[in-house]
Amino acid sequence: MEAAAAAAAEMDEIIAGLKNATLEKSPERALPLLKQISDAENNLCDKYDIKGDLLELLGLDDRAVQVQVARCIAEVAKTEAQRDKFTKEDVIGKLVSLLSVDAGSLELTIQVCRALGNICYANDDARSIIKTTKGDERIFALLDLDVDTDEDDRDQFVRVRCGLVSNYLLGSDDIAERAVELKIVGKIEKILARCVSDVDKYEDLLLNILPPLSILTEQISELYFEPSLNKLIAQILAKCTNPDLAESCLALLHFSAQNDDVKLLLAEEGLCETIYKLLEKYKTFANTDEARVLMKLACDLIVLILTGDKSMHYLYTTPLLKYMEDWLDSSDVELLTTGVLALGNFARTDRHCIYMVENRIMHKLLSILAKNNGVDHQMTLQHALLSTLKNLVIPKPNKAAVVEAGLVDIILPMLEIHQPPVVFKLLGTLRMTVDGQEKLAQQLLQNEKLIKQLVHWSKTSEFTGVLGESLRLMAWLIKHAYHASKDLAAADDTGLRKFVAVEGSVESMVGMLTSTHLVMQNEALIALSILSTTFQNKNADVKLDELVIKTEIGAKLAEQITLNGETMTKEIVDNLQTFIKLLKTSEACEEHLKKHNIDELLKSIPSLVEYCTL
Repeated sequence: MEAAAAAAAEMDEIIAGLKNATLEKSPERALPLLKQISDAENNLCDKYDIKGDLLELLGLDDRAVQVQVARCIAEVAKTEAQRDKFTKEDVIGKLVSLLSVDAGSLELTIQVCRALGNICYANDDARSIIKTTKGDERIFALLDLDVDTDEDDRDQFVRVRCGLVSNYLLGSDDIAERAVELKIVGKIEKILARCVSDVDKYEDLLLNILPPLSILTEQISELYFEPSLNKLIAQILAKCTNPDLAESCLALLHFSAQNDDVKLLLAEEGLCETIYKLLEKYKTFANTDEARVLMKLACDLIVLILTGDKSMHYLYTTPLLKYMEDWLDSSDVELLTTGVLALGNFARTDRHCIYMVENRIMHKLLSILAKNNGVDHQMTLQHALLSTLKNLVIPKPNKAAVVEAGLVDIILPMLEIHQPPVVFKLLGTLRMTVDGQEKLAQQLLQNEKLIKQLVHWSKTSEFTGVLGESLRLMAWLIKHAYHASKDLAAADDTGLRKFVAVEGSVESMVGMLTSTHLVMQNEALIALSILSTTFQNKNADVKLDELVIKTEIGAKLAEQITLNGETMTKEIVDNLQTFIKLLKTSEACEEHLKKHNIDELLKSIPSLVEYCTL
């Protein structure tokens, strides 16, 4: 307590001396006092208002005093109380006027940058004053200064200059947009162009000049970097050895690569191969959280670039495809997952998919999934594997080969997993696989555990993707299991019987009629028509009419027609009429439909009326 009291008393004397020195306009008396204030604990000055005195001293034509005043403001403005006192147009205006791109005044410029930077910290009022008085023009002009002096001054100027620019830019979107108008991006690009020749030498400059670019990307979502700037950032990434610098470059390239043209540009620059080689070189050092974050950022950028169609096709002609296949053997889960996702993006054309099956890349993927198909395995990897396999089974020539390789047996145990993203991909993969595979569809329909789980998800899932895929998979199973034979007596309806026997299965198909998606409505009509054809025309023991009446089929059809009649395609209308005709073969169903006025509602469908009146 005594020490604090003594320090406060000493500060009282210093402030009193400063005020006298100001009145006398005496630089000699002011200089040591300014240094004492600067060196003292910041909060000791909070109770004083020395803004007026410091402004007076700034006005003296004495470079040494101006340097010390600016340093003093920089120190005391580290506290919010003093920041508020210096957030005045006269102080900020005077400080801005002392900014110079003349290397001869570098010491003063450094201290003024510090003062303005600290005043601007989390201070919108100060930023507004700078913007309104066009002080930002002088601030950004500092980026034109190529310092050629001793290393200490140069490095300090580099840091405080960019610190001021960053603290100022962290204000409103308007400030960032005006900065772009003042060509700040071009100024930064010139600095990068100078640094790219020797990245290690200019490491400190690069570490300080990239943050303002990052801030601009956060403030302006539609910001566009010229190709030349993106190339420079990619080249710096390829040459740098500093993890922080690499992270800054990767983050900026992530932002730019949201644009498909930039994806192609970076692909042609060889960025993906560069990242691959860097990760291969440093992967054994990725044993800290920071290193893992950097690795993930780099891996994500490869995958992002591959999401562009043109960039994907270009990279297919490069060694990257082989590199990504090699990562399927990696023991590092990040590299393994990236390899899987990258191959999934390559698998966006039938030709590429067929190549991957013929060259047994698909077998590698299945082998990995077989070791990672449990509840406790990593969800990200499971999702990636299922996404890629879903793409691979889309081309018809691949389906039988993938089924024969054991895809279904490997993914069925994943029904125990209830993570929505994984379930969504699991169901989609199965749906693509059964397309045209009659035997497989029959087998899956007889899998009571699968059907029960699909019914459950179709009624309870809060994730709309899982709900929709559950319904669609059931409808596809029915469609592809149905033997389209004229001799219905010879058709194998075992799978369909097993399906109908599962409680809630028919109810799910009926509920699908009121889906918001027309394609799902159509799939429901086809599935229900198949069930009606199978069980009402064969005097089957399955009382389908009782089941559909119990599900309030009339109400569902009425809802479907009322909500979607005007947008129904000819195909849906035809399938709707077919289904209703099949229902009417049952007297009970026909009576049920009458109660819901279905015949009259059919007449309200515009396209049906149009077909009738042609």
